[in-house]
Amino acid sequence: MPPRVLYAKEGRVAYVTLNRPEVLNALDLRTHEELAEVWDDFERDDDLWVGVLSGAGGRAFSVGQDLKELVALTEAGRARPATFGSRGRPGWPRLTERFSLAKPLVAKVGGYALGGGFELALACDIIVASEDAEFGLPEARLGLVAGAGGVFRLTRQLPYRTALGHLLTGRRLSAARACELGLVNEVVPAAELDKAVEVWLEDLLACAPLAVRAIKEAAATSSVLPLADAFATRYVWEERRMWSEDAAEGPLSFVEKRPPRWKGR
Repeated sequence: MPPRVLYAKEGRVAYVTLNRPEVLNALDLRTHEELAEVWDDFERDDDLWVGVLSGAGGRAFSVGQDLKELVALTEAGRARPATFGSRGRPGWPRLTERFSLAKPLVAKVGGYALGGGFELALACDIIVASEDAEFGLPEARLGLVAGAGGVFRLTRQLPYRTALGHLLTGRRLSAARACELGLVNEVVPAAELDKAVEVWLEDLLACAPLAVRAIKEAAATSSVLPLADAFATRYVWEERRMWSEDAAEGPLSFVEKRPPRWKGR
């Protein structure tokens, strides 16, 4: 049986690909288990500085939970009532709950990003989408809720009333509209999607990895804090950055008029 998730390392980049194109990369329990192993490795591998999450086949990033599996488990009396979060379920903590993951993730979205697939994209830091991409959280139409963070993240990443409109109705967002609303960083023709992601990777890798992690951590943590508390809060990755060799290397390379040689320590 082929792996549900493809995982490749190229230099400083981890490429993570959802690999069920025959079902539009629907997320079954085995996929979540494999993803957990991938994210564990991505976090602990010091040679990896950035990750890219995508879906195989070109038709979908992911259409979310495998509903056929859910129905089969329900009929067999093995399904558990689902609510917010994945604690106690296969693959926990899933990407949507890895709140301390400091390495940046780029979502490369082609085709459908629906339900749990959209929630995975929302948990990434940068979203690059093809013009044919569609985003949506249809859970309300299925008697479910977007429990992998969709309810929480969409209302933070879009204007509240706009987000609520999509959550309550299951209406979809085109790539162009998502970009207009600031939900997506860039939209390109499908044939240019790979190149656009590579340009983002080049820009990310040109930056000091510890600085990138410190910025991500501080931005995420401070987003729910009063401004004065944000300044006074302790940030783990910022403490690592400020005492790092890279903190000295950046200004030195500028003065010496040469590219910086980042060490990530």
